[in-house]
Amino acid sequence: MRKVIASTYTTLDGYIDEPQNWSFDYRTDDASQYALDLMRRSDALLAGRVTYEGFASVWPTRPSDEFSDRINGMHHYVVSDTLEKADNWGTSTIIRGENLVEEVTKLKQQPGRDIIIYGNGQLTDALSQAGLLDEYHLWVHPLIIGEGEPLFRRESKAKLKLLESKTFSSGLVILVYQPEQ
Repeated sequence: MRKVIASTYTTLDGYIDEPQNWSFDYRTDDASQYALDLMRRSDALLAGRVTYEGFASVWPTRPSDEFSDRINGMHHYVVSDTLEKADNWGTSTIIRGENLVEEVTKLKQQPGRDIIIYGNGQLTDALSQAGLLDEYHLWVHPLIIGEGEPLFRRESKAKLKLLESKTFSSGLVILVYQPEQ
């Protein structure tokens, strides 16, 4: 069965706002390779509306390389109750919020590679609560920003098992956790 994997950039103090403003200073060749390897494991992207719209406005304009080609070429699933259409980024399908559990359950049962989520929010909380989120890949950056959108919301609840940790020369640490069911 396919896995649903949430890959999220966070600061050491647990904030996830605008990682494009602080994450690049910690990107090394081996961290980029890790990101590419995770992308190679995936053939579908699942995103909330805000992430989808942000990605759809940026990724198609990026220069061609293996990562860009893969993210642009995979099927995109956007969870939204407000979007009427999602036709501005490759092959995209809208999943309505009330159908989230049913649709993601079907996706996991289909043949294929893993399903990647970039970011962490209401979508990952809902999937975790439904037992459909298989792994968190937390990219912990050695940076304290003191404010912003927290990695987990107050209502987030999960017991996690550490599967792997990887440290890079920049001080970036990736922690891979599996929710315990």
